[in-house]
Amino acid sequence: MRTALLLCGALCLAACSRSEPSPVANCAALDAGAPVDPVLLAFLSRARAAHHLADDLEGDLSASAQPLERLVSGPVPRLGNTELAPEVREVLADTFARLADLHSRQGAFDRALQDIQQGLNHAREPNYFRGHLLETEGLVEERHAKALETSDPVAAAAIRKRAIELLEQAMVVQSGVIEGTPTTPPAVTSARTPTPAASAR
Repeated sequence: MRTALLLCGALCLAACSRSEPSPVANCAALDAGAPVDPVLLAFLSRARAAHHLADDLEGDLSASAQPLERLVSGPVPRLGNTELAPEVREVLADTFARLADLHSRQGAFDRALQDIQQGLNHAREPNYFRGHLLETEGLVEERHAKALETSDPVAAAAIRKRAIELLEQAMVVQSGVIEGTPTTPPAVTSARTPTPAASAR
């Protein structure tokens, strides 16, 4: 079981709004004199609750995905009623990565890839969240290839090759993040078409 890594940052942000001592040594929001947005805090709290529920229900993969699905389809705070706040995009990107993992573990590979695409729409820049989505997509394709090994070994080999390319791409993105010089690697091309084994169950 796991709770999304980025939600640790949400906890730090929430701590900035409390009067009791914070375990965080430095709170940038307070240091800058920036007000804490209660709507954003509400969304981050809702996200933490959804991920905790997913943790508690992970013995049942379908049930575990449900609170996360409600989170990504529910209300989100916006900047000026149009653009999503960066923190919201990060939460959504990470949540779609987790949904892709849960759906692929159920054999719903096409749905998992849709989750990845939706997550990538929220992580357009080369950052941790985009790298994590690419890593997750590689793992989804690894599972898909394994599921096809017996019934369609040719398709399995092609999908496994794509999985390797995606994992390599994730490493490039995360190396850029670590080195402070984010770069966007060439996109992995996909020539495959959905197979019966890829349909949602």
